[in-house]
Amino acid sequence: MSDAVRTERRGKVLEVTLDRPPVNAIDAATSMELYEAFHMLQEDDSLTIGIVTGAGDRCFSAGWDLKAVADAESLEDIDVDESPGGFAGLTENWELQKPVIGAINGMAIGGGFELALSTDIIIAVDWAEFWLPEMERGFLASAGAIQRLPRRIPYDVAMDLFLTGRHMSAQEAKHWGLVRDVVSSENLMDHCRELADQLSEGAPLALQAMKAIMPAIMTLPLPEAMRKTKIGNSGVPIYEKMMNSEDALEGPRAFAEKRKPVWKGR
Repeated sequence: MSDAVRTERRGKVLEVTLDRPPVNAIDAATSMELYEAFHMLQEDDSLTIGIVTGAGDRCFSAGWDLKAVADAESLEDIDVDESPGGFAGLTENWELQKPVIGAINGMAIGGGFELALSTDIIIAVDWAEFWLPEMERGFLASAGAIQRLPRRIPYDVAMDLFLTGRHMSAQEAKHWGLVRDVVSSENLMDHCRELADQLSEGAPLALQAMKAIMPAIMTLPLPEAMRKTKIGNSGVPIYEKMMNSEDALEGPRAFAEKRKPVWKGR
């Protein structure tokens, strides 16, 4: 890792900090480094939860490093998102099955908003804003925003943000359910760490199975979604592993014996 992406282990939690002053813009090398951090999270069995945030007190991320792509002849020449996990190492990181909390410490602009949308739970500082200026740049927010945002908030609200490029406050984002909590700057990381610690107490296979099964069922008709969650029918390996695991029996046993479960991840 370079200074642009810093990682810190804290118990079962991996904290990933994007640190490219002045606005934490993301170029191709940074996308790859972010991917390597999230790959570490996935591959290390001692880690169960990730937190991603930005350094400084101004921007979570301004997204694409436009200065790095200004000389390109066409968008096809731009390799900013060429990591195995897509832009910012996360927007197309289908291998990552461990939850990630987005600690939005400031403005989330363009690709920075798309990085936030790639996380599973978003916590934002009270003065944070989210916006997509791509329309005025001559292209679309296709690194995750046009694909994910209409699934997370009402379609008409998403289209308004796409077409106008207006700024959405943290409070409005919370109103639409996009942001879980709005907190002060000084409380952001403590709040996210407390949540991460709470989540990390869950069964590790169940945490991964939840993240993996949801995309597989969320667009299915209800009867099909119900059938897909039966043992042997999901087609999602981590879900099947969880359903047939020792941990799936340990939870009920611990409850019956009035003790804290001892998860083995198998």
